[in-house]
Amino acid sequence: MQRGTLYFFCGKMGAGKTTESKVLASNENAVLISEDEWLSTLYPDLINTFEGYLHYSSMLKPLAFGHVANILRTGSNVVMDFAANTAKQRKWFLEIADSADTKAHLIYLKASDEFCLSRIATRSIEQPERAAFDTESVFNEVNKFFQEPNESEGIDIQIRESDT
Repeated sequence: MQRGTLYFFCGKMGAGKTTESKVLASNENAVLISEDEWLSTLYPDLINTFEGYLHYSSMLKPLAFGHVANILRTGSNVVMDFAANTAKQRKWFLEIADSADTKAHLIYLKASDEFCLSRIATRSIEQPERAAFDTESVFNEVNKFFQEPNESEGIDIQIRESDT
């Protein structure tokens, strides 16, 4: 039986991961699973800090793991708009793919801090509900943890420059 492919994204906050995940899901006729959508639905108004995000995201991951693996086993492709910005996070995606006996494909949106901050400023105007979290200070806090992916992690990586 043919398995689906798991697609996921790495890139600094504001690099365009959510936008690109929607495009890819449409192009690949894939199921799109958005961490932000799940978190805002399950925990409305509870995530106001980076620590809050980490807490609630960790509660979501066991459910997402099994759900995504089951979808992949049916032969459907899955695009996950979840954070894959550290080696530990990326390992989690590989574990999902391994449990479904399928391939994982990482798209790394490589962008400068200036580009990302410009997009974050625009997003906070276009989506005022995100303005409290989408700030330069949160970007700087989150960015401290960012780890650029590399081939030694055993991941199929596609790099896209996003500074345009």
